[in-house]
Amino acid sequence: MIMTINRLLRLVAGAFVTLTALLAAVHSPHWLWLTAFVGLNLVQSAFTNWCPMMAILRRMGIADDTGAQSGASRRSCRQAGTTRVETPLPVRAVRR
Repeated sequence: MIMTINRLLRLVAGAFVTLTALLAAVHSPHWLWLTAFVGLNLVQSAFTNWCPMMAILRRMGIADDTGAQSGASRRSCRQAGTTRVETPLPVRAVRR
């Protein structure tokens, strides 16, 4: 199984929510502010299609779900003299 941006984003968000919920139960209820921040960030990313964590993961060179690499990985392909062919996703017609 290849770890793509969306899978890794879900993993990070789930880990943060779980960790902060446990810390709120064991240490201090103030940890729930971080849980709320992660939740609100996920809600805003649903509307804007932008998430700070995804920008970080792209800079790290994690592959998108389309298989296209970004950032450092694309540069390393160019430096190695190889080319990468990116195929567009199929578009479904929407009936009204």
